[in-house]
Amino acid sequence: MEHNRPRSPGHDGVRSAQKGDTVVTQSSRGVAANKALLDDEGRSDLERYYIIKGDAHFHRLGWKRLTVVSIVEGIALGSLGLPYAFATLGMVAGIIMTIGLGFVAMYASYNIGQVKLKYPEIAHYADVGRLLLGNVGSKLFVGSFVALLIFVVGSHCLTGAIAFKTITESDVCSIVFSVISAAVLMILAIPPAFADVAILGYIDFASIILAIGVTMIATGIQSSNGSFTSAIGYSAWSAWPKEGITFSEAIVSTNSIVFAYSFGGCLPSFMEEMHTPEDYVKTLWWLGGIQIVIYTLTGSIIYAFVGQGVQSPALLSAGPIISRVVFGIALPVIFISGSINTTVVCRYIHGKMYRDSVVRFINTTKGWATWLGLVLSVTLLAWIIAEAIPVFSELLSIISSLFVSGLSYYIPPIIWYVLLREGAWYEKHNLRTAICNAVVFVVGMIVFGCGTYASIAELVSNSSSTINERMLI
Repeated sequence: MEHNRPRSPGHDGVRSAQKGDTVVTQSSRGVAANKALLDDEGRSDLERYYIIKGDAHFHRLGWKRLTVVSIVEGIALGSLGLPYAFATLGMVAGIIMTIGLGFVAMYASYNIGQVKLKYPEIAHYADVGRLLLGNVGSKLFVGSFVALLIFVVGSHCLTGAIAFKTITESDVCSIVFSVISAAVLMILAIPPAFADVAILGYIDFASIILAIGVTMIATGIQSSNGSFTSAIGYSAWSAWPKEGITFSEAIVSTNSIVFAYSFGGCLPSFMEEMHTPEDYVKTLWWLGGIQIVIYTLTGSIIYAFVGQGVQSPALLSAGPIISRVVFGIALPVIFISGSINTTVVCRYIHGKMYRDSVVRFINTTKGWATWLGLVLSVTLLAWIIAEAIPVFSELLSIISSLFVSGLSYYIPPIIWYVLLREGAWYEKHNLRTAICNAVVFVVGMIVFGCGTYASIAELVSNSSSTINERMLI
């Protein structure tokens, strides 16, 4: 049972785990981390109360709740872009890439969790940069970490606008819907503790499963009636890549799969609230397994039903009426998943701004005022990004190439080689791990290099086509 309650300043041993001859304190580690705040003679009794209460509030997360929160953060937009990726890559390559990249992301995330355990002072992924490259690395990691999460929130804002426009079938300017979408994301991001968001996770997970299920059933029925090939004019599904596929198209579609496994960047932030951080491995297996199954089935089945005419996001392929119904069902996952990314990035920024202040616990007037202001600012910036890049597949590809490739793929192997490895990499007990990490590093660099080029090329091409169409009109 996951619970906690405020402890007195002198209470220092709540729960511990034995590791050889070393006793590692778990639940009390947050109080220990804030010992300097408690020992400050200038603190009033009220401030000490807020510190103790705040620390207890932010260390209530167990591995089951973490699994729910991770599913909420991970399984959302990624699943909506996969059928389109399968249509470009073909059924065989699509399945292989979905399963293969899933295991690669799980392995890389394992390294991220291990460095968090070895260096408990790491509160967020961005803190790893200082361990690797000092101040320069800290700035690079902070920039990448914050930019990734803001871009992800922007993609959720874009999807929300598409959903509202599809549901209402209104001629109202799309900016109105994007503003409404951003407002919903901001409101859901107000609760600062991940344990509080876990209850919304069950609604979120039910929403995406139901939305995908309805889409599969609807496209299956329409496929049996021959609706897609006769009405749209596209060919049926193929085991091989589509004819005339370009390098840029293939990479952009691959990046849609990469984006679906972008959960690694938030892992240290989630672990910071766990009362038993070692249990993250259980979450990793459950999350990875569930993602691989859902993504593979979603991509392959919807593509098989719809064929080459499948759209991105996939919910648009269910037909006008069903698309409206499905988007309505999917609204919780669009906004709950997006809001968690807002919470993560705001927790990082807020924690850094008020590291040595009781304000960091967000249980005082100033704490709430600064928190709400920060949530508003991050949401506003994400909304601007969504308006600047209004093409769903290209936006996902840019995010994957610039940020996910590093945080979830090629940086974790570097973490192992520099921070986790014990002894030379070529020693017998390290050789297999060293080879695995080298493979993961190569995959990440391919995504970064080829993906960045392809994403920009596709975005420029689509933008040019849009401009030409408007000129003809």
